[in-house]
Amino acid sequence: MATKDNSTIIKVALAGNPNSGKSTLFNALTGLRQRTGNFPGVTVEKKTGDVFLSSEKSGEKIHLKITDLPGTYSLFPKSEDEKIACQVLTDSANIDFPDVTLIVVDASALKRSLLLATQIMDLNRPVVLVLNMMDVAEEMGYEIDEKKLERELGIPVVKTNGRSISFSKDLTSKILQSKSNLFQLAEKYLSVISDEKHFSETTNSTAPYSLLVRTAVQSKDVDEERKIFFRQFESKDNLERFERIQKLWYASVIVSSPRHKKNISQQLDDVLTHRVAGPVIFLFILFVLFQSVFFLAEFPMTWIESFFSLFSSFLSDKLPEGKWSGIVCEGILPGLSGIFVFVPQIALLFAFLAILEDTGYMARVSMITDRLMRGIGLNGRSVIPLVSGVACAVPAIMGSRIIPNRKERLITILVTPLMSCSARLPVFTLLIAVMIPQDANDGFFNTRGLWMLGLYLLGFLAAILVALVLKFLIRSREKSHFIMELPIYRAPQWKTVFLTAFAKVKVFLWDAGRVILTISLLLWVLKSWGPGNEFEQIEKKIIEHKSVLAFMNERNVSREKIQQHKQIIRNAESEKLEASYIGKMGQFLESAISPLGFDWKIGISLITSFAAREVFVGSMATIYGSTDEDISLRQRLAQQINPVTGKKVFSFASCVSLLLFYVFAMQCMSTLAVVWRETQSWRWPLIQFVYMALLAWFASYLAYTLLI
Repeated sequence: MATKDNSTIIKVALAGNPNSGKSTLFNALTGLRQRTGNFPGVTVEKKTGDVFLSSEKSGEKIHLKITDLPGTYSLFPKSEDEKIACQVLTDSANIDFPDVTLIVVDASALKRSLLLATQIMDLNRPVVLVLNMMDVAEEMGYEIDEKKLERELGIPVVKTNGRSISFSKDLTSKILQSKSNLFQLAEKYLSVISDEKHFSETTNSTAPYSLLVRTAVQSKDVDEERKIFFRQFESKDNLERFERIQKLWYASVIVSSPRHKKNISQQLDDVLTHRVAGPVIFLFILFVLFQSVFFLAEFPMTWIESFFSLFSSFLSDKLPEGKWSGIVCEGILPGLSGIFVFVPQIALLFAFLAILEDTGYMARVSMITDRLMRGIGLNGRSVIPLVSGVACAVPAIMGSRIIPNRKERLITILVTPLMSCSARLPVFTLLIAVMIPQDANDGFFNTRGLWMLGLYLLGFLAAILVALVLKFLIRSREKSHFIMELPIYRAPQWKTVFLTAFAKVKVFLWDAGRVILTISLLLWVLKSWGPGNEFEQIEKKIIEHKSVLAFMNERNVSREKIQQHKQIIRNAESEKLEASYIGKMGQFLESAISPLGFDWKIGISLITSFAAREVFVGSMATIYGSTDEDISLRQRLAQQINPVTGKKVFSFASCVSLLLFYVFAMQCMSTLAVVWRETQSWRWPLIQFVYMALLAWFASYLAYTLLI
């Protein structure tokens, strides 16, 4: 295919086993010229990238569109991601169907890797065999004669090391010279496919294996007899392939003594995967990881918030007062701030996880936690997204893509928001400070600190129990197979770490960010208008007093009088909020939340904090007319009296009730947006919102009833 600039487009697919270095090779080849999305119709992530070359002989411009396929061990798939890889490679109608397939194999495990390679060869499409991780193979004492291997297979073969590869002349020429070659098993496949007992059509196709694999990919829609046939066929096929691969191995590989009798990976595994020491070391690594995320993210998050705050103040002073000024300064900019403030945490968290992944440690984590996770319907792959939820549920849910089993991934997504994230910290800090007097906070065992620890443990316990319930409620015929190869330990490749974090940030900003900004604008609209004339009359009152205040500032009126007018304006702002649509919604909710010890003003904060949980603190400051520092707000909240009951609004019982509500409730639209993106359905975000809301309501009701 040719483009407008007369360059030839060649679609290239990277296929290979998991942990073969395929994704590292993809990052090295494409750099920043890559995009992340989903394969059409499914939620399996697809990475595509572009490489621009020119032929040395003809000078022709070449545009390579590279797709990094999910890792798979066979063309007879066992999971959704493996099924996608098979469909792309075998279905010519697929938009990603490649012109050339680069079969990336782990040179240090060549025998096992060649199983998939020979299956792809029998699709009778142009291929290039890429012997990756050659440095590891040499370390293990393997000397591979790629020229002899090339002659035996009849396809181009090239040696690489994915951590230092660039588009060399050798690899470029191999792609341009790529060709197809069957693994000399075509006659058997043709006779099998022609058997009308198992196939509804006969064929004279030059690539009969393609039809066999395509039928196997769709085997969930066929009868049990054919499923049994495919399982038996795959078993016999694998045995025959391994017999030929064994001969190929002895003809092409010379085995010498390993450079080290016991390499460093084995020595580290003796400690890091130890039955007792392994989990302890893992918990310590998590402690360091999250402490680092909280510490390092705090500075850029503060800078981002300060920038948007200053920019909003600047525009507020420059723009004429009116709705357009309001929609920019109170709607769009806070919405953008709520999006970009997540970026440091997402980037740091995924960078740290990429380091653990690239070093080979993450595979060990999944192994040592698998037994615990299986007891609640998950497996070892679920532990990383769950613990990541302590920092932020948004990147944690995005990280659940590593779980191949749909049911287990869905359960992980549904329970991860129960892990107390950093957005809950401002809420917890404010309410605990109101609830626990300062003089009760003395001694080595800090009372406020113990409350904070208890809230985090409560969220973790809730996630475990809900996962156990969902294990029995969500039905799936897909069986969980936790098979993970342990790669050797390696120093992280910083380019891969950067590209991983960059890709995750880009996905969040574009996909989840659009939803966050839309809902932020909706909340601003509900806050900026109200039914009837009451709202307009209060607005006029505020405008009049602001004019008076400006006049007083020019005339150097005493500070006491200025403060009086400021207080009048703050009180009017609270009245305006009460008269707005969102205020009416808060009053409408009062009947539902009054059994929890909440009044309509707290109800407004529950609504506004749906944009982000930490918005609760700002809402409290606005509603209760305090723009001073946190301590003044805490004192003001502690002094609030319910005019109906005559009791404190923020009593010990109501504070505990409100804390429990924020432990369990889904007060985060960005999380719901990401859940929608990951599940490609509003059904699961709705279920998640409802069950967490019910859990929050009943926990708060029980606590308030017992403590009042």
